[in-house]
Amino acid sequence: MRTVALRRAVRRARYVAFALGLLLSVASPAFADPACPETPPMPAIELPHLRSALSHGMQGVIVALGSSSTQGSMASDPAHSYPAVLQHLLESALTQDHVVVLNRGIGGQDAAEELARLDTDVIALRPQAVIWQVGANGTLRKSDPALFRSLVTGGVQRLQAAGIDVVLMDNQQSPRLLAVSGEPLIDQALADVAADTGATLFSRRMLMRAWQHEGAPLTDFIAVDGLHHNDHGYQCVAQALARSVLAAVVPHQPVTASR
Repeated sequence: MRTVALRRAVRRARYVAFALGLLLSVASPAFADPACPETPPMPAIELPHLRSALSHGMQGVIVALGSSSTQGSMASDPAHSYPAVLQHLLESALTQDHVVVLNRGIGGQDAAEELARLDTDVIALRPQAVIWQVGANGTLRKSDPALFRSLVTGGVQRLQAAGIDVVLMDNQQSPRLLAVSGEPLIDQALADVAADTGATLFSRRMLMRAWQHEGAPLTDFIAVDGLHHNDHGYQCVAQALARSVLAAVVPHQPVTASR
């Protein structure tokens, strides 16, 4: 039995590795976009519950929780929001699995408002993973970083107690956010939450600054409002995130399915 399981794991590892190599070529004409900058090395995302569900032939469910950056403000249409693009990329790469990405972004919200709907908009949907984009509106409101950290920590712990893998997403590097003097403090608070709770941080800050270092101006990824992503920005963020998610579902150590 262990030999059969090992063979299955090896086959799946080869399959996902192949999918990773194909990721850049899976976009349909609806997602045609200028080439995104090369993705820099990012901290590994840990998704043991999602990986386990897929390895057991179950549907993978990811909830994208957040504010307008998740909802898709300034995208040309909802299909160009980052959750929609992420689902398209994962479905195109993971042809043997079924993965859905549910968009639960509401513009104008931040940690407190998103915590208030954590049960109904996330936990009740029984996902294996949640990507929580939070902090942009807190930055604009000049929220207390210590209070922000406390609120997000409580939310992460509730999600983890429900058997959900948590990925935190920090702020886009947009002119309006960068003009706020306390902007780095909120991003640092989010990084501290990830370190304290064992959640993963997917850092748009790191990602976009690496793109800038490669010669791509930050404005290439930001809409005319100076705050949100444009279609190109959403596409490139989703592409980098999809690479990390695919890498995380390669089986390493068995994890008992929780749902």
